[in-house]
Amino acid sequence: MTPADIINLVVGDPQADRMVPPTGFTARLTLFSAGVMAFLAVFAMALSLASGRLAARWGDELARSATLRISAPSEQMEAQTAAALKVLETTAGVASARALTSDEQRALLEPWFGPDMPVDTLPIPQLIEITEDERGYDPAGLRHRLAAEVPGAVLDDHTRWRKPLVTAASRLRALGWLSIGLIFAAMAAMITLAANAALAANAQVIAVLRIVGAKDAYIAQAFVRRYTLRALTGAAIGTGAGLLAMLMLPSAQEAGGFLTGLGFAGWHWLWPLVIPPLAAIVAFAATRAAARSTLKGLS
Repeated sequence: MTPADIINLVVGDPQADRMVPPTGFTARLTLFSAGVMAFLAVFAMALSLASGRLAARWGDELARSATLRISAPSEQMEAQTAAALKVLETTAGVASARALTSDEQRALLEPWFGPDMPVDTLPIPQLIEITEDERGYDPAGLRHRLAAEVPGAVLDDHTRWRKPLVTAASRLRALGWLSIGLIFAAMAAMITLAANAALAANAQVIAVLRIVGAKDAYIAQAFVRRYTLRALTGAAIGTGAGLLAMLMLPSAQEAGGFLTGLGFAGWHWLWPLVIPPLAAIVAFAATRAAARSTLKGLS
């Protein structure tokens, strides 16, 4: 779309605009399809951006933490826990390490076994929470030290949990952007059908205009302008409705997890504003191609 095309879209030609029906089935179809597709694009964009935030958050949170599990006879548990904490205190890259209390371990098991779980009487491993600093620690080296000094200790650096989560969120983000592309492709197809129908319905008017000297470029320009503006209007309405629907979603909460973080955050609220201009560009390209093809067929 050149600057001249933009000027023609804004200024227009009242005489040329009379060739295009201001109302009717094709007008309603263009407005409706652009509005619905823009509404869906808002949600696809929100899903994609939220998935990107989740991938970054899950990766950062799991990368900074690890768990040490100590399985030993009850008479050796306290000694091995103390030895493990001593090893961790002298490990470069470990910011802090602490053994979980019985109450904390009971809270971890409560969702599966209920609140009356007798943790103190069961052979449950002792868990130690590890938080690393910005430098990070060497998991392989730490495992070797623990194997030598604390035989019952098993280090879980959350790698096996982190990678699938981050991969899934990243793929969901890509799926969101793919959905946006398909939405605009469907919008282009609907607008092309509407433009072709309008051109075919006005074949007699076009024939008269050609007789009096109107060029095909002049006729096509009128249809392109009218359908581009209709798509822009419909997309603006659909985007506004989509943003209102997003405002009604629950805000992000720790307890709600993924389902309460599907909205936009911060400056991401500006992203949907690009949907109406993109819809106008798609409509411009689709209508111009349809007009040129149909007018050539009517020759």
